[in-house]
Amino acid sequence: MAASGQPPFSHVEFSGAVAAREPPEAAPEGLEAVFPREVGLFADAFPEETRYGFCGHVLTIAQHHGARLGVAAPVWEAALTLCKYFEKQKLNFWGKKVIELGAGTGIVGILATLLGGDVTITDLPLALEQIQENVHRNVPAAHSARARVCALSWGLDHEEFLRDYDFILGADIVYLKDTYPLLIRTLRHLCGPHSTIYLSSKMRQEHSTAVFYEALLPLHFTSELAYRDENENINIYRVTSTPNS
Repeated sequence: MAASGQPPFSHVEFSGAVAAREPPEAAPEGLEAVFPREVGLFADAFPEETRYGFCGHVLTIAQHHGARLGVAAPVWEAALTLCKYFEKQKLNFWGKKVIELGAGTGIVGILATLLGGDVTITDLPLALEQIQENVHRNVPAAHSARARVCALSWGLDHEEFLRDYDFILGADIVYLKDTYPLLIRTLRHLCGPHSTIYLSSKMRQEHSTAVFYEALLPLHFTSELAYRDENENINIYRVTSTPNS
């Protein structure tokens, strides 16, 4: 998130990452109807470049903070937790069909690509330029065909995408109650009998995140808590289809 009072160029360290912060620049108007946000929270506009290490790969991730991208700009802690989970579990995406929802920076989908997946990285149209930039930064040209960046609006154009992905990934995408039915509808389309969904979420009480996982998701899927980070209040759920759902 934006911080005021920074010198013209500084390095900020967090979660083992180093961020290069450049001078502020003007931000175009955002899509507030899609991403509700407090003006003060995203008033400062600045690009940030951060390096992360997972699974033997170093990822350089651009984040274009400001009103235009809003919540789509940062690398959220839930995404880093999911990447760490992949590393700890030694998950193998080689040759698998993967889709990431609400990708933001694309860090999760990019890591899945580097781990061998055939990955479709999706978000609303306003976030695609940032995702594409990060794909170009991190995916070697020889493997670029395995990382596709596409717009996907939950509940609207989800049927244009394949069914029965091997893996469906989402990090911090459960935070706006009005979108929960749309997300469920999208997951039901994408998820087949052999699909595995990994959802990583900050369990924010004010956004009723627990209601999604405890009341809505079990109506359509079989869900289990795969990992919990008590310090960050982040849960990772492993979700599969329910027979005859």
